[in-house]
Amino acid sequence: MFKPGHLNRILFGSSGQPEARIDLRYKVRDDPNEGLMLCFHMRGDMKGKSFEEDFELHRDTAFNFASVASYIAARHGFPVNRSPIMRDRADYEQMFDDIRCKLGLRCGEPVNFDHVDKDFYRPSSWL
Repeated sequence: MFKPGHLNRILFGSSGQPEARIDLRYKVRDDPNEGLMLCFHMRGDMKGKSFEEDFELHRDTAFNFASVASYIAARHGFPVNRSPIMRDRADYEQMFDDIRCKLGLRCGEPVNFDHVDKDFYRPSSWL
């Protein structure tokens, strides 16, 4: 279920997927050194174990939020090839649009490669 600034997923175990609950909240903050940052708070239960993590993305790399959230979920036991964010395409698209609106993102804007290096988590470091 999506509401602006908040995605909540309850996933019922089926087809080899564990039961899980994921709650992802986000907001924008203006950092004096880094500029606009998209701040996430992710918590949930995966395979009966609770987890809670925060992460931030620069304005120009915020489009990668689903990938980062998926790596965090995988680190806590969610199957790597089953993203909890992408399970409902309509919710994902609403969340993407909300983030784009909150950050004032427009197609074709350049990406700062220093931000890519800081913000993009690599699977080998997470799994």
